[in-house]
Amino acid sequence: MLSFPDARRKVIEVVTAISRERGKPSTEHVALNASLGRVLAAAVNADRDYPPFNRSTRDGYAVRASDLRETGATLQLIGEIAAGQAFGRTIQAGECVQIMTGAAPPDGADAVEMIEYTRVEQSGGVTRIHFDRTAKAGQNIVPRGSEARIGKTLLRAGARLGYVELSLAAQVGCVRPEVWERPRIGILSTGDEVINAAETPGPLQIRNGNSFSLAAQVESAGGEAVLLGNAPDEAGELKRRIEEGLKLDALVLSGGVSAGKYDLVEGVLAELGAEIHFDRVAIRPGQPAVFAKCAGKPVFGLPGNPVSTMVTFELFVLPALDILSGTEARPLPLLRAKLGAQLREKPALAHFLPARIEWTSGEPVVTSVRWQGSGDVVALADTNCFLVVHESKLDWEVGEWIDVLPRRGAL
Repeated sequence: MLSFPDARRKVIEVVTAISRERGKPSTEHVALNASLGRVLAAAVNADRDYPPFNRSTRDGYAVRASDLRETGATLQLIGEIAAGQAFGRTIQAGECVQIMTGAAPPDGADAVEMIEYTRVEQSGGVTRIHFDRTAKAGQNIVPRGSEARIGKTLLRAGARLGYVELSLAAQVGCVRPEVWERPRIGILSTGDEVINAAETPGPLQIRNGNSFSLAAQVESAGGEAVLLGNAPDEAGELKRRIEEGLKLDALVLSGGVSAGKYDLVEGVLAELGAEIHFDRVAIRPGQPAVFAKCAGKPVFGLPGNPVSTMVTFELFVLPALDILSGTEARPLPLLRAKLGAQLREKPALAHFLPARIEWTSGEPVVTSVRWQGSGDVVALADTNCFLVVHESKLDWEVGEWIDVLPRRGAL
């Protein structure tokens, strides 16, 4: 039984090898407003200097710093400049121009003084500005090209496009970035007791929530989820469904991976010639997790209880999806927070406890929530993270710093 870091490393190792064998996925150009979460196949470069002109960072007055060597100076106002406008002349000694944030200072000006430190004086039809402070050359001005020079790589190939990256791509005119095609991930639930979410369950049936949560996890990570329905606890039909899923880039099953009479996934995978790399991991929830290579494709058999399914996806499927998307596996985003309540856990496994992290005291404080085990999605919906209790230390006191795994999209 592997530790979860060792199991995660095994997934990354095997899926990296699979990716090398298959080669990079195809690329496509996608409209920028449809490329959130996609992985760049080609770098995005600066199409000109940024900023493309000297840019004021404040509302105020463009001046010659030499005119404001001493406090109390008064300069003649000769005009104003809004963002996007040019000023048609060079300012001379004793002159200033009102300027707005984002505008280009006029020729001759080498500083901007904030409007808060000035006052307007009118005399004989002439407007003068009194300055309460001195100024230095370069003050409140971002020089042309100081952010990026033309041709500089701003987003490397392999970068995932988030909202910041989309803004930057738009700024440089990259409106159809070249991205890797999304990996298509099959989602197959199992179990005679599982019915469609739209149906009315009998007394001992449950609706299929795992397919929805797994599809959401796949899509939010940049993959394309392909729903394959639910396979009954019958080996022949399960085999047929798995073979259908193996036509895709990877297959994720939920349920049927424990040691019960009707847990058939591992046996069917073996019958299909799968190379099984692990079938248990030292975690709770999620211990009976299976990872295999079958027909050249990664296959994940995740436990059927929904909290187990969600945890094991984040630990093991997510890095595989990254690699299949054409980029590196993202690191596990563990944070640290102070423990809000005493913990005593057993057995000696790594425990992922549904929890909430809050900053009401000025420091991050995490407290596990009351839950009824790995089938309790009701409790999980009131959380924003998992509290991580490593098997090397199972007893924790209030105030100790402990690892926290954020729940993607909730924190």
